[in-house]
Amino acid sequence: MTPSSTVLRVGTRGSALALAQTESVRPMLERASGVSVEVVTIVSAGDTTSDSLATIGGTGVFASALRDALLAGECDVLVHSLKDLPPEAHPGLVIAAVPPRADARDVLCARKGETFETLAPGARIGTGSPRRRAQVLARRSDLEVIDIRGNVDSRLRRVVEGDFDAVVLAAAGLLRLGRESDISEYLDLDEWPVAAGQGALAIETRDGDEQTFASMDDHQSRMMVDAEREVLRLLEAGCSAPIGTRSMIDDGLLFLTARVYRPDGSEFLTSAQATSLGDSGSPALDLAGRVADELLALGAADLAALGGTR
Repeated sequence: MTPSSTVLRVGTRGSALALAQTESVRPMLERASGVSVEVVTIVSAGDTTSDSLATIGGTGVFASALRDALLAGECDVLVHSLKDLPPEAHPGLVIAAVPPRADARDVLCARKGETFETLAPGARIGTGSPRRRAQVLARRSDLEVIDIRGNVDSRLRRVVEGDFDAVVLAAAGLLRLGRESDISEYLDLDEWPVAAGQGALAIETRDGDEQTFASMDDHQSRMMVDAEREVLRLLEAGCSAPIGTRSMIDDGLLFLTARVYRPDGSEFLTSAQATSLGDSGSPALDLAGRVADELLALGAADLAALGGTR
């Protein structure tokens, strides 16, 4: 944005969840920029096809159209779900801020309020995530996992209508939409590590504009998601690979776990490491490097057809 701007044009997808996410940070954007916010909705390739995310390039397809619009000057800043962003930096753009992270867990939304363990054998579980598919099958190979696309409302509706017995979704999205009552079970992060950056939002700007939004950055949230995303980058995994992450900060230590699954859930590899936040350099990136190195040494590249070769 320019010094003479009287309005901040915020680009986002037009889904109910994307708009709710943007509204959740509107006051922060207004305080940071000192001007009013105008929401600009942008249609992405992922919004115009019913094909599986795995076949059209993963969740990164949701970000590409928004980034093109930002670079073209059609908006001044973007609000992303951070888990939808590929881990590599985008030329000309920078993640200016990561606001305080919401609940990172996955949840089960079942038609009869079942938990994961009480679902009947053969129950149909809907998910568009290769990671969630592998996790479900790793725990319950007797369940049927079916690919599903669509927004949160349409996925929940298909459970109510009987197309699926349950779906697995991100807790943060349901909470932001006020749909907490649809949650049957919160899935523990230690057993169900999630997509890198899940629950966090990213404020992305053109390179050079990032200082405008620096006040929105939550240091601990940023450090945790940086570590998670760096593991993906080092493994050359992409944001739709069957990899779960889990990070936390406690007593001056940053903890990071990453788990790589065989796509059918029949096998997985885990690395869990910690580092002191008082260490010099870049603790989050250094920690991610150790985790990635251990996973590759254990054979993660072959297990999930990853490109990492550190």
